[in-house]
Amino acid sequence: MAGIRKLELEEALVLRSGWRHACHALLYAPDPGMLFGRIPLRYAVLMQMRFDGRLGFPGGFVSVQDGGLEAGLNRELTEELGEAAADFRVERADYRSSHAGPGARIVAHFYAKRLTLEQLVAVEMGAPRAKDHGLEVLGLVRVPLYTLRDGVGGLPAFLENSFIGTAKEQLLEALQDLELVEPGSLTAWKVSLPR
Repeated sequence: MAGIRKLELEEALVLRSGWRHACHALLYAPDPGMLFGRIPLRYAVLMQMRFDGRLGFPGGFVSVQDGGLEAGLNRELTEELGEAAADFRVERADYRSSHAGPGARIVAHFYAKRLTLEQLVAVEMGAPRAKDHGLEVLGLVRVPLYTLRDGVGGLPAFLENSFIGTAKEQLLEALQDLELVEPGSLTAWKVSLPR
């Protein structure tokens, strides 16, 4: 994340003239499932394969003046994920962080929204009918929150993919802060957390 700085929301919101704002959301739900009948899934966490071949979170550019960040984010979620995204609202209480990059004059705002497993599955099922499916969004993926016996399969292998901007760091911070993985497991996997 060279050259990218973390901002407080109030500090980020005053960046208007010449700055563009993008909002993205991590959607997650408790998942009691077991992989192969023995590996607890704990949570389902959604990411998406983007048009550029990189992984990221659903969302996009929003207008700060047009109803605020969350209104723009909810519009983007419906465009990228379909009508099931209209059954919930990402609110200011779901806000996690903001980052500004060096050159591009873009502020990236990040949210995490807890859903029920039924809501999350409805999003997954409806996403192929969304307006942006096959264009901006090539598909949804669940993040594997476990490690297989070989010590590589699961989350360690998933993290070897290419991520857009700060998405990888946002994912890791959210997994730790929201306790979506076992405490200490990111350290055990030798995953370095952003500073």
